[in-house]
Amino acid sequence: MKVVLKNLTKKFPPINKKAAEGVTAVNNFTFEIPDGKLVGLLGPSGCGKSTALNLICGLLTPTSGKIFFGDDDVTELPPERRGVGLVFQNYALYPHLTVRQNIIFPLENLKGKDKLTKAQMNEKALEIAKLVQIDSLMDRKPGELSGGQQQRVAIARALVKMPRVLLLDEPLSNLDARLRLQTREEISRIQKETGITTVFVTHDQEEAMSISDIIVVMKDGVVQQVGKPQDVYDEPTNLFVAKFLGTPPINVFSGCVKDSKLYIGEDFVLDANGVSDREVYVGIRPEGFVLTESGKFNCELSRVEVMGRDISVVATNAHSENPTVRAIISAENKLDLAAKTVSFDLKPNKVFIFDKTTEERIK
Repeated sequence: MKVVLKNLTKKFPPINKKAAEGVTAVNNFTFEIPDGKLVGLLGPSGCGKSTALNLICGLLTPTSGKIFFGDDDVTELPPERRGVGLVFQNYALYPHLTVRQNIIFPLENLKGKDKLTKAQMNEKALEIAKLVQIDSLMDRKPGELSGGQQQRVAIARALVKMPRVLLLDEPLSNLDARLRLQTREEISRIQKETGITTVFVTHDQEEAMSISDIIVVMKDGVVQQVGKPQDVYDEPTNLFVAKFLGTPPINVFSGCVKDSKLYIGEDFVLDANGVSDREVYVGIRPEGFVLTESGKFNCELSRVEVMGRDISVVATNAHSENPTVRAIISAENKLDLAAKTVSFDLKPNKVFIFDKTTEERIK
């Protein structure tokens, strides 16, 4: 099911009389979610991603704009008639019901031609439980399950009606690191097997990039960039996107362009053909450094962190916007740990230049 959002805006009224204006949580959001794809809504807390999700499912009414499921305008349609499945961050399971009863619950509300017999409901519940691999837990209650198992029950309950659209609101936030990795792999598998159009809300860029077909990066209710995860990482449209994506985060420096050459401090680091003279921010991905004694870019060496196949070189630079500079290099490199300085050349495709005033990317 294709989902189309057209000029979607949601404004909340002022929370008190002293506030002059309300809050615009989603601002002119226009986007098409392709049929059968998993789309990640990504951004920091308060950026509007959960509000956008609640607008899609009908829990909130937009101030302006339209929502289409396929060719159907569902903007004014109540949630129960939209055919959506919603998985909450806190699971929201019924504690007094068994796993089987929790999964069956949405089916009990079907009426008319969609109404099912008890046997049909049990069959559907078992089928979906096998899909999420909890069919051996059907007679347990939520209190007897781990966090990861409870989350699977919540996903099964959302899927059992085979919704037109599946909406996941930060579903992994309450899980530990290992369970989070395992569960996100399961979500990806389930989505591919069912082919249901899915919207996944998260503030964790690693989660979004690892399982999404498309990511939408948001800030202050405004869409900053839309694209395939790797494309957005490789070609950020502005400094915010560049800083938000990547672990470790991108290194940012104050620099300038003079005579088509890019400088960080006194160091000429790269050619900048076609860029006019100006003050800029320079973003360098951690993997964009090449260790070499004759390198053009110099830093003060702080320490080295061994990570197995890679080494993380932690350094400082007077022109860095970050407290430290972090370079990821191969463990095969020989680094003099007693040295006070370290020199690098830079990989051009891992260096980004941003206008210092607008923070927009200069290509």
